[in-house]
Amino acid sequence: MKNAKIKRTLLDALERAGRIVKANFGKPQKISKKGVFNIVTEIDKASEKAVVDLILKRFPNHAILAEESPAVEGSEGRWIIDPIDGTTNFAHGFPTVSVSIGFELAGQLLMGGVFDPFRKELFFAECGKGAMLNGRRIHVSKVETLSDSLLATGFPYDRHKNPDDYLGMLRAFLTRIQGIRRCGSAAIDLCYVACGRFDGYYEMKLSPWDKAAGMIIVEEAGGTLTDFSGSPLTLMGIQNLATNGRIHGEVLAALEPFKHLGL
Repeated sequence: MKNAKIKRTLLDALERAGRIVKANFGKPQKISKKGVFNIVTEIDKASEKAVVDLILKRFPNHAILAEESPAVEGSEGRWIIDPIDGTTNFAHGFPTVSVSIGFELAGQLLMGGVFDPFRKELFFAECGKGAMLNGRRIHVSKVETLSDSLLATGFPYDRHKNPDDYLGMLRAFLTRIQGIRRCGSAAIDLCYVACGRFDGYYEMKLSPWDKAAGMIIVEEAGGTLTDFSGSPLTLMGIQNLATNGRIHGEVLAALEPFKHLGL
């Protein structure tokens, strides 16, 4: 399998989906609900179709795991796609939105790309070759302590069922850090850890398409990825933590009371 063709396809798919997302931003949307707070727009579906059609045209034997459509079985690599990461932002006209695509072979993430069409920022990483932002190498921050850190988080769709758990995690950090942000796009949060804008990010119950591309981008930028107990982060993991590595121990200590959640 030629990595150059995989990379070209991934980047072409991001650009194609990004055009669709940006062109339809701020327009009236047909919105449906997958849960109490989990929505999908017609542009999620249009963006995903554009990506899937392009990939299967070039790689008809590949598998697809995408947010808004049934999985496609394949005998070779697997593409993991979030056509709009930040759908709630998109639906409300809040321009923090991304398209996220990861490529996996034999259970290993080989490439990932996240495109923010509003800031025109393209994050990309290939296994063993580092992480890039618009073609320039990026690295995690050098912040050494939690007290000097800026963190990011998010809140799962089931937050109406057990809000105290998520508020407890938030409370554990509020008096220990310089600030905390909630952007609404896990892919962007992970990329911001990778390029040093955030020093760490935690969130419960991400889906594989939320984090596949971001995971390899953080790893290639020198970051650390685990669950709340310090075990390596997986695509199917319920607990998600990414840091610059330097503050990882302190973050794990703060999350220690919550390491049982979701398990």
